[in-house]
Order: sequence, then C-alpha cells, then structure tokens
Amino acid sequence: MKNILSLSLVMFVFSCAAQNKIEEKSIKTSLEYLASDVLEGRSTGSIGIEKAAVFIENFFSENNIKPYFETYRDTFNVKDIIGYNVVGYIEGNDPGLKDEFVILGAHYDHIGTAKEVNGDVIANGANDDASGTVAVMEWAKYFSETKTNKRSVLFTLYAAEEMGLKGSGHLAERLKSDSLNVYTMINFEMIGVPRAEGEMMAYVTGFKESNMAEKLNSYANAEIIGFLPKAKEFNLFKRSDNYPFYKSFQIPAQAISTFDFTNFDFYHHVDDETENMDFKHMTNFINKMIPALEGGMINASTKEIKLTNE
Repeated sequence: MKNILSLSLVMFVFSCAAQNKIEEKSIKTSLEYLASDVLEGRSTGSIGIEKAAVFIENFFSENNIKPYFETYRDTFNVKDIIGYNVVGYIEGNDPGLKDEFVILGAHYDHIGTAKEVNGDVIANGANDDASGTVAVMEWAKYFSETKTNKRSVLFTLYAAEEMGLKGSGHLAERLKSDSLNVYTMINFEMIGVPRAEGEMMAYVTGFKESNMAEKLNSYANAEIIGFLPKAKEFNLFKRSDNYPFYKSFQIPAQAISTFDFTNFDFYHHVDDETENMDFKHMTNFINKMIPALEGGMINASTKEIKLTNE
C-alpha cells in the first residue's frame, strides 16, 4: 500500500507539471511590458521602475501570491534615492519543512539610458534582467497553482542591482536579522538568449562553491547547468544578487545565466530590446528548471545542496 501511495504522489506531481506548463505567451506578455519604452529603462528611483514594481505586484496579487511583509515592498534608501524590492511568498505545505525557505530572485531594475543609437537612448534591459524577472514571476505563478512546494518559497525581485547590489543586500540583511531559516538561494540573470548549439543550456556562478549544479541536474534528470570558465575569470559569483545572501547566511546562493559573453552584444546597450530575446529558449529553460526546483531543491526531505566546505 505504501508503494502504491508513493507512486500515486509522484504521478500527481508530474500531472500537475504537465497541466501547468509555463507558456511562451505569458512570458512574452510580461517581458514586452517590463522592457517597453514606457518604463524608460527602469533605473532605481525613477517613474519607470515604479511602474515595473506595480506591474509585478499586480501579477503576484492576481495569481494569489501573498506578500511576505505587510506589503509586497521591501523599502530601502541609497543616499537620497528610495528603492523597492518586491517580495512574494508561498508557504510550504509540509509541516516539517515549511519553516525552511528557498529564495528565487532576479533584479528588475536597469540603467535607464545609454549611448544614443539612431535617436534611441532608452536602455530597456530586456535580457538584463527583465528575462530573469519574468522567470521568477512565472515560477511563482506555477507554485501558486500547483501548491506542490513542501518548503516555503520567497520570490524576490530587486531594485538597485545596477547601483552595486544595494536592493538584494538590504533584503538579505533584513531577512538575516529576522532569523529566517534559508536553505538555499538562486538568482537568475540574463536568460533571454540561448548558448551555442552543443553547449550546456546554462551555467552557475561559483561552480565549485557548492554541489548545486550537480544536484539540480540530478533532480531535472537532464544536463541543464554547467561551468563557464569566464564566470570564474570575471568573478561573477560576487557580482550578482546571489552574493549578499551567501555573505549573510553562509548558504549555497548562486546565480544561473545563459549569457556567456559570446551570444549577446547588447549588454547595457539601447538594443537590449524585446525583439532580441529568444522566447522559445526562455520558455524551454523556465520549464526545464521546474523539476530541478520542484523535484529536489524545494521538496527534498533533507538539505542535499551543500557548500563544498560543509
């Protein structure tokens, strides 16, 4: 009987995944707005980023994703500029695991303007990092619908990344001061374009800091996440929004990206536009990550992802 029940549970989870597959249309709709000219490049403190924050809040609310704090906003200051992280929350469904948290994050700010090209000065930030932002939003929607998460999950979108990881730094310190029991954290950065054929779909920064890549691939039953030498060369582990969580909590906290320095020419450029995103790739990546997240990181009975020095 026990084996029958276990098999039934597995079949239920896979059935949920099949029924709730994330669709390209939804991804495209959100990204087209976040990277539109009306948001004026989403610089922290601007009217444009305020519109982005409201859009994310409305998406969370419409999809029954609760705010973690009193509201969705985690407010901070960078000198005289006011910034807002947007934080959604889905409580875990397992009495023994729901007090452990997984954090999924991306930054929703960008640089505002850049060098003029053909009269255009708006740096729309489609790849950097509306792409990661939309992925986090879609996973939040997925878990709100399936309710398959045993651990609790925070869906965190940061402002002021472009000012030196100020938003994620503030949130990490706030959660640490609240003694939140964080198991692990993944930051998603620039996932809007695919790597060359034959290359691993994505890579993780700080590859040797933990066994995260190995475990995610095992959970997904696919080779999704690999090692990028340039990530180590440029020390990307310390240059994205995962790092404040690593510093504050001393947990596996790493970034995953599909940008590899050869496949996108428009970093901090006005042509980082929606039209240059590969939505089939994005949809494929976001869906392939679901079993990696759901199958193990969020639902494994023990903390299997560990720092290499543990």
